[in-house]
Amino acid sequence: MKKALLALAIGGFGIGMTEFVIMGILPEVANALQISIPKAGHFISAYALGVVVGAPLLTAFGNKWPAQKVLLLLMVWFTIFNTLSAFSNSYVMLLISRFLSGLPHGAFFGIGAVVAGKLAKPGKDAQAIAMMFTGLTIANVIGVPLGTWLGQNFTWGVSFLAVGVVGIIAILSIKFWMPDLPKSNSNGFRNDVQVLKKTELWLIILLTTIGTGGFFAWYSYIAPLITDVAGWSEGIVSYAMIIAGLGMVAGNFLGAKLAEWFSPINAVIIALVLMVLALISNTFLAYNQIGVLTMTFIIPVIAFCIATPIQMAVIKSAEGSEMLGSSLNQSAFNMGNASGAYLAGLPIAYGYGIVSAQYVGAAMAGIGILLGISVVLIRKQRSVQFEMSNS
Repeated sequence: MKKALLALAIGGFGIGMTEFVIMGILPEVANALQISIPKAGHFISAYALGVVVGAPLLTAFGNKWPAQKVLLLLMVWFTIFNTLSAFSNSYVMLLISRFLSGLPHGAFFGIGAVVAGKLAKPGKDAQAIAMMFTGLTIANVIGVPLGTWLGQNFTWGVSFLAVGVVGIIAILSIKFWMPDLPKSNSNGFRNDVQVLKKTELWLIILLTTIGTGGFFAWYSYIAPLITDVAGWSEGIVSYAMIIAGLGMVAGNFLGAKLAEWFSPINAVIIALVLMVLALISNTFLAYNQIGVLTMTFIIPVIAFCIATPIQMAVIKSAEGSEMLGSSLNQSAFNMGNASGAYLAGLPIAYGYGIVSAQYVGAAMAGIGILLGISVVLIRKQRSVQFEMSNS
């Protein structure tokens, strides 16, 4: 089991690296392709769009085969198009490559989360899912800084070649370490989509989109918050990103514990309450150089406490179509990324300052709390109705 989970973690490392390294080498990419920085930002959006589109489509297609084979094919796809990204010599070619690179992201994590839960010992499914997400968090500590350094000191294409190497390692790991697994219990895509009629499932997906968007409202503007508000030099930003990555690693494991101590949905609500308090506190602490770095660690800890519990909650809610529900939740994470960055940017654009993004993030996390409470109430109502029907 440990080797199989490590294989999933290596795949997660590669995915986390390619998703975030583009942000560190955006100026180099823009200069090489002779485009503006805002236009180069389209490569970030293209990847996110690929995740949203690919998660349900590739998961539905992959239900025809055993999970081990599907995960292997997804990682082969990931490796091919990330390697092609390294050799892209035009805006259009890189845009297409980034979109295609993003397609397997949601399906890999969605299917991987279900597989990790099945591989785990009874009562240890939270730790198993957290182990898979460890790769994503460690990528922010090691992979992204390394990829950024390679892109800045050689050429930006080397960053994506490094991602391709990680992809090859992941392919070999899945091939030799992942046990043969039976086909999913899916009864076909037409039957799987019936789960989308469940109000509870949509509430959880909406919770992921809006609630985790609160984190991205902060994370998207972390650099100007540290330099323009707190007064640090630009050189400290790369170290701050490592601090944030360490917070993600710690939060990932803490979230698994919270899911064991409480129910997954209650763990999510607790984390979102802490997120609201942290973001509001940061509106005061952001002006202090030590305070802003302290919160750069604390906020990711809280945010990544949500990752494992929310994935467990959506798998439970999508019973019978777990892989589809799990993959859709990965799409929701990326929609949270986009919506958090966009909505937090609105008050900044109207002249309210960088700190105003914290209030937007707190509001989004607050809405997430209300959605989480709604899920709890729906489950309680269903439980009462079940007891009454059996009495």
